[in-house]
Amino acid sequence: MTKTNKVALVTGAGTGIGKAAALALLAGGWQVVLAGRRLQPLLDVVALSGAGERALAVPADVAQEASVVALFDATVQHFGRLDVLFNNAGTSAPPGVLLEDLSLADWQKVVDVNLTGMFLCLRQAFRVMKAQTPMGGRIINNGSISATTPRPNSIAYTATKHGVSGLTKTASLDGRKYSIAVGQIDIGNAATEMTQRMQTGILQANGTLAVEPVMDVAIVGQSVLYMANLPLQANVMFHTVMATNMPFAGRG
Repeated sequence: MTKTNKVALVTGAGTGIGKAAALALLAGGWQVVLAGRRLQPLLDVVALSGAGERALAVPADVAQEASVVALFDATVQHFGRLDVLFNNAGTSAPPGVLLEDLSLADWQKVVDVNLTGMFLCLRQAFRVMKAQTPMGGRIINNGSISATTPRPNSIAYTATKHGVSGLTKTASLDGRKYSIAVGQIDIGNAATEMTQRMQTGILQANGTLAVEPVMDVAIVGQSVLYMANLPLQANVMFHTVMATNMPFAGRG
């Protein structure tokens, strides 16, 4: 492991993809701020990493503006700067709910986290990265294969993930003048708590249930680490990593 003075911030770092990314970055020598709504899972990841003082756990709710500002302030206060944001925190509506039965409250919760929360973190990262010396940094937004291709009964998740692609494209354009590279990682069927039902049978577009292949979530962590380690003169605008045999390309 080669240690670096570079600093990364991972939202939703206590479980799943965020946990895998935080562990990969820490194993790669990065200093990492792990953010999430619950402190204990963050502390568990820090302990698992064995990274000691290179890891900092900060409870935060990305859907709350004041919480996001405090998170980025804590990052700069502790480590002095921010080089990479993995804008990862996300949620979905209850599974299996038909479009016409989805409540406004469930819709709004997904929008608040997946879209507004991602914007708030993007905005704060811009504020930090344009003001620091040397100026600039990298932002990696967690899109999803749903950013291009929906599943049945997923309108809130799919709509927000399509919105993430709009955030990525616009922020990439607006970040040029500040040496801020903005890209997106679209992930398909990584083995996490969120995808457990894929291994017992998940609804397909033709109305049938099918077991879908999944991949080790650590592979996603390595993809995030690859993107993070790029020099700022290069940007991966869109990166798709998925279980090879999952139904996606073509008709399944």
